[in-house]
Amino acid sequence: MSDLDHSLYTDFPEYRERIHLLKLEDPVFASKATEYHKLDHSVRGLEMAYLSVSNDCFRDMKMRRLRLKDELFRMLQ
Repeated sequence: MSDLDHSLYTDFPEYRERIHLLKLEDPVFASKATEYHKLDHSVRGLEMAYLSVSNDCFRDMKMRRLRLKDELFRMLQ
């Protein structure tokens, strides 16, 4: 995995089974996990391609990703 990989399974390997279960059984968790994945994919794509994006827009995307990750982590506990 690369330094840029922020997948839930990478960041929370101890919760691998719980992540999978919640994605199947909890629609709120599943929705947030899907949103997180899409946002993470976009952020990583911009980071890897070195595309020009406004600093405010990029910062907002990264902050939203962080907030989602925090919400998901609380749901995992």
